[in-house]
Amino acid sequence: MPQAVAADSLRRVRTLQAITVVWMGAETALCLFAAWQARSPALLAFGGDSAIELASAVIVLCRFSANPALEHAERRAAQIAGTLLFALVPCVIAVSVMALVGYGEAKPNLLGIGVLVAAAVFMPWLAKQKRRLSVETGSAALRADAVESAVCGYLSLIALSGLILNWVGHISWADPAAALLLIPLVLREAWEAVKGNSCTCD
Repeated sequence: MPQAVAADSLRRVRTLQAITVVWMGAETALCLFAAWQARSPALLAFGGDSAIELASAVIVLCRFSANPALEHAERRAAQIAGTLLFALVPCVIAVSVMALVGYGEAKPNLLGIGVLVAAAVFMPWLAKQKRRLSVETGSAALRADAVESAVCGYLSLIALSGLILNWVGHISWADPAAALLLIPLVLREAWEAVKGNSCTCD
């Protein structure tokens, strides 16, 4: 593509990734705080994934802010992020199982619900913008980051359904059950990161 178009695309990628870093930093902090307040496995799982998304956004931002020689470091960082996601899974399972057997019930939490609603609205839009720019720049790293943003949106909907069922319907098992439903998606994202692949799904 023409150099002028390439420069404009790179500028937009950097702007989009900077927005992502700020958003994911706030989302991670608020979600984990809400998870601690509410003793919510679903919020814990979502907050953990948000932390990985934050790391991914920082990696891609560095990738587009420096020279191409950082590609190897980018791959290694992605593998570390995937390993951290794998480590999150047994923690989520343990907390969820304890909640299911009655060792603590998630409490209604408006902060957590607010964060999840915001993520459900914002993340699909963010993923769409990243996918479009990944085509313009030919970046597999940005494509993979777009998939993570899309997964984050899916996770927010699953976690939100569990919190609302627990809050409105007083179904105490809904929150930990929602957390367990997140596990396959989290595992898939972790596996793709460790392999260093960019998923072709939307």
